[in-house]
Amino acid sequence: MTETNVDTLNAVQEAVAEAVGIDLDEAEPDATVLGELGAESIDLLDILFRIERKVGVKIQASEIAELLQGELSDEEFEDADGIISSAGLAQLASVLPQIDVAELAGKLTADQVMTLFTVRNLAEMASARSALAAEAS
Repeated sequence: MTETNVDTLNAVQEAVAEAVGIDLDEAEPDATVLGELGAESIDLLDILFRIERKVGVKIQASEIAELLQGELSDEEFEDADGIISSAGLAQLASVLPQIDVAELAGKLTADQVMTLFTVRNLAEMASARSALAAEAS
């Protein structure tokens, strides 16, 4: 992922705090949005809307899922029981460098993947979008 602009990180922290109803200092960069901060899927949509208003980039929840799964098919990403495969874990580690692959191996389910996404990961995604938009103009 790309280097995160401090202003973008601050805007994402504010968006998360406002949407989830927590204090700004609780929206730490390494806090997981759908895990530690207790956001639900509807909150994620609110967060993404707030990021769009604050940063000027549009991110859809489906794009986060696409980022996490990469180019892997569903069958390559997870096994028949919904456990993330070794290829899936490698993909996740490439976009979520904070995860411990060894700890998650054989245990992480597809339903839990989004709970690994942090405030920082979201800010990095917004920063990358901003950089792309700046290059295009």
